[in-house]
Amino acid sequence: MNMKNALDEILADGVKRGHAPGVLALVADRDGILYEGSAGERQLGGGAAMGPDTVLWIASMTKAITSVAAIQCVERGLLDLDAPASRVVPAIGALGVLTGFDAQGQPITRPPKRPITLRHLLSHNSGCSYEIWNPDMQKVQAALGIPGTIDCRLKALELPLVADPGERWEYGIGIDWAGRMVEAVTGLTLGEFMHQNLWGPLGMTSTGFHITPDMRQRLAGVHLRGEDGAFAPFPFEITQEPEFHMGGGALYSTAGDYARFMRMVLNLGQLDGERVLKPETVVSHLMLNQIGNARVSLLKAAIALTADAEFFPGLRKTWSLAFQINEEEAPTGRPAGSLSWAGLANSFFWIDPHTGIAGLLATQTFPFADARVMDLLYAYEKGVYDALRRTRKG
Repeated sequence: MNMKNALDEILADGVKRGHAPGVLALVADRDGILYEGSAGERQLGGGAAMGPDTVLWIASMTKAITSVAAIQCVERGLLDLDAPASRVVPAIGALGVLTGFDAQGQPITRPPKRPITLRHLLSHNSGCSYEIWNPDMQKVQAALGIPGTIDCRLKALELPLVADPGERWEYGIGIDWAGRMVEAVTGLTLGEFMHQNLWGPLGMTSTGFHITPDMRQRLAGVHLRGEDGAFAPFPFEITQEPEFHMGGGALYSTAGDYARFMRMVLNLGQLDGERVLKPETVVSHLMLNQIGNARVSLLKAAIALTADAEFFPGLRKTWSLAFQINEEEAPTGRPAGSLSWAGLANSFFWIDPHTGIAGLLATQTFPFADARVMDLLYAYEKGVYDALRRTRKG
């Protein structure tokens, strides 16, 4: 069976078995698309099929694009990876480390042992956290009237740290702060900077913080799995009137656009003659561990929109300045040294420099890391590597 037939069958079976109402996927190499496929509907009961041009909320897949934007500013001498971030965005210098709560439920903090740097922010080593995986952040939000991160309001960035910068991997709002640093040194919104320096040069024509009328015609709906296991539409959309462009998770895009971004990484910073990063920068900043002996750990669910989340439990995983790195071969056949991450509505990608491919599988469903969606992801990824082995043997 060829790659297309094998992978089409996995996607169709996933929809048939209720893993998702709709799913799309692709595989690319340095030169182009090797596979595109989809199954199911954009919106349950809506009739419109998922397809290559379907627009998705890519959530935390945004982070890698924001990280590359920040690293472009480093290359240009506008930002310093290891200087205090407060020199660029003074407000970050006011964040203390949470030590507990007083009798009235107010948070108690102390000054951090060292300043937060851009390197800390990009590697999730800053002490910044997320309320959806940390109940203490929810208590802080309630006590201080801080909105949820997803509201795209500046006050959402006032959450305290949960650890001293540089001391452990903790997934959180650090990339939102990095996006604010890009805005501060360029005088542009994050979207304007990305359009000029990434989306335009890379030909990403359906990517943005704002959903254009053309993108809206192709937009997939978001769905929530109920306690009975069935999906229902879940009205959800990132605000189209944000106080700032949330670099950690507010982008809408297509699989094809994201493939162009991933192919740029595979090609060490360029695509179709347009260079956006130096080759040595891609290798040193995007492909190598930046958190020392720290390890990526389980994200323990603190709200119903996510399950407990960890990719390949038991495997050693680190973080570069843009991606998770699996330091050992994964059970799917993905080699060590591959780069990956995901978005909250169950969209996933990986970039495998060793094999020279990148893969993507996306739904628009909650909860994140739902066991049945994860089964579909792993079956798809294993199918990709099985098909590649058969093709290359032939």
